[in-house]
Amino acid sequence: MKRSVELGFNRIPSGQQVSTTFHVLLVANSATDGQESMLRFAEMLRSGLAATGCTVEVIAPPSIFGRFVSTRGGLGKWIGYIDKYLLFPFLMRRKIAAIRRRASRTQGIFPVVHICDHSNAPYVAHVAGVPCVVTCHDLGAVRGALGEATYCPASATGKLLQRWILRSLARPDRIVCDSAATERDARRLLGRQCPATEVVLLGLNQTFSERPAAEIEGYLAGTLPNLDLTRPFLLHVGSSHPRKNRDGILRIFHRVKDRWDGGLVFAGEALPDELVDLARKLGISERVTVVEGPATPLLEALYNRAFALIFPSRFEGFGWPLVEAQACGCPVLCSDSSSVPEVAGAGAFVRAVQDEDGFAEDILRLEQPEVRAALIQRGRENLVRFRTQDMIDRYMATYRSIARAK
Repeated sequence: MKRSVELGFNRIPSGQQVSTTFHVLLVANSATDGQESMLRFAEMLRSGLAATGCTVEVIAPPSIFGRFVSTRGGLGKWIGYIDKYLLFPFLMRRKIAAIRRRASRTQGIFPVVHICDHSNAPYVAHVAGVPCVVTCHDLGAVRGALGEATYCPASATGKLLQRWILRSLARPDRIVCDSAATERDARRLLGRQCPATEVVLLGLNQTFSERPAAEIEGYLAGTLPNLDLTRPFLLHVGSSHPRKNRDGILRIFHRVKDRWDGGLVFAGEALPDELVDLARKLGISERVTVVEGPATPLLEALYNRAFALIFPSRFEGFGWPLVEAQACGCPVLCSDSSSVPEVAGAGAFVRAVQDEDGFAEDILRLEQPEVRAALIQRGRENLVRFRTQDMIDRYMATYRSIARAK
């Protein structure tokens, strides 16, 4: 059931026109969770909304008990839950009460609580008397907990947590989804309990761009001396999570290794033992390079130098590397799964996840200069959909819509 929100502020006499400005409380993720993309998203919102004239405050679960251990798994994860679900709600309620008091004293100020990550949707229960927006990035973990094939299995306690998150998503005033694919998931899973939803595409959250070839060559030669720059290379950016399909990438590369004299670079997480073994069995180990945790300048250089980004994910909520690659003039080969083709747009060759022969053929097609140039140009054109200012404008329109409704 949705929250019943009774607003105790901004009572404006009939006929009086007062311009509305927003006081936005952004509920961000705990820094100790190590979710860099979610931290970047919260910062994008903070800086973008502040530039429009909003008053913006950011609040996140404190690291009190969690500062002593890693909260990414095991016992440390449960210790982190003390900070998140016992201590933080108290701090959050106190902050919201202060914002309401301030708004009641200042005509034309409209408070909004914006929970930046749907995994924190249970905090909606602690939002009293203020409209609430939740950004939903993907529902892979929720769907996995319900037994759906998203390659996101959950433990018994994990299933309880994901069901709690799903129930909580029925309570905000608005759910904003990163993609139409995620919006469809939300509507289907929540059914009649689903609140109003809309799609706001993410803005490009890094200053990626095309760089001169000589500059890139010199930078990579000095930064990655073990990378063979005498040959082209395919690039994958991400983790080794099963949904990223790095095993499929190795099999695709094996299919072209005798017809294309290039290498394969994995940027992000290291390859687990089973993928190292698979590369060895396929006879491609000597042509595979792993770049762990590349900083932004190095990642930008890899995009610029890559023959293509290969991104055959089995499930994504958005897929930032698709847009980052296009910003750097890198052709994109991707799957047709979930949000991936929606984000890649016309600037990619798209194949079914299981069509590994098709991916291999697309790699060879990119050796044709005119085909390659056309795909790169379509990628550049696709970028106009991911301007950060457009994302901020859409969120401002969402706040105004809620203000009018209230």
